[in-house]
Amino acid sequence: MDMEERKIDCPYCGEEIDVLIDSSVSEQNYIEDCQVCCRPINFDVTVDYEGVITVLVSHENE
Repeated sequence: MDMEERKIDCPYCGEEIDVLIDSSVSEQNYIEDCQVCCRPINFDVTVDYEGVITVLVSHENE
């Protein structure tokens, strides 16, 4: 498992938080709670063939 640390802004409280992304999986969608406000953040992660990671975050119900 290749883990890469990323900084994202919580879509609820706006705080910047550090998250670990598994770069060995090309497409992922999961929910992880904000480390600051504890609300559920929806993560949509893609890794392209060159290994470039794209992380999109949204409210749980978006």
